Amino acid sequence: MSIQTRRERERAERERLIVTAARELAEAEGWDAVTTRRLAAEIEYSQPVLYSHFKGKDAIMAAVAVQGCADLAVELRAARTAAEGPREALAAVGEAYASFGRRRPALYDAMFTHAVDLPFATPEAPAPLQEAFGELVAVVEPIAAEGEDIGLLTETYWAGLHGLVTLMRSGRLPERAHEQRLALLIGHFTAAL
Repeated sequence: MSIQTRRERERAERERLIVTAARELAEAEGWDAVTTRRLAAEIEYSQPVLYSHFKGKDAIMAAVAVQGCADLAVELRAARTAAEGPREALAAVGEAYASFGRRRPALYDAMFTHAVDLPFATPEAPAPLQEAFGELVAVVEPIAAEGEDIGLLTETYWAGLHGLVTLMRSGRLPERAHEQRLALLIGHFTAAL
């Protein structure tokens, strides 16, 4: 193994360590607890080492968001492929999305609530963002009427899911009616089936 290859591998490992530490700290104590000083202490590297990988907390949060989208895409794909029909797939993906947001609130916030320097809804968006959105497209497309804008319809489905997750997490919607709300959302999307 060349020295260059080893250095690249070590650099990638340090980046993974930083992102994992930020993610774990955010989940345990919230994003306010994630500072470069605290991360440096957690991973036992100096702050300049962190800055050699990321420009600051915002860049670290963006890396966490990309990783979170990869995780979300895996969960949505599993839900979609296990379902037995378009309506069931839409419901399963909706439940998987909501479950992800409730189980991993700090990660969800990095992905969809906090401002991060990532291009969304453009060809320049990182592949994990495109894959997660692609899973939503994959369940919306089969229920779309001919001529409907699939992208716009998917964004509306996503907005509905995001609204449910956000309002439940903030206590503005009671958890007890979650399944009914999700069924109403799915019912409106699949009314034509």
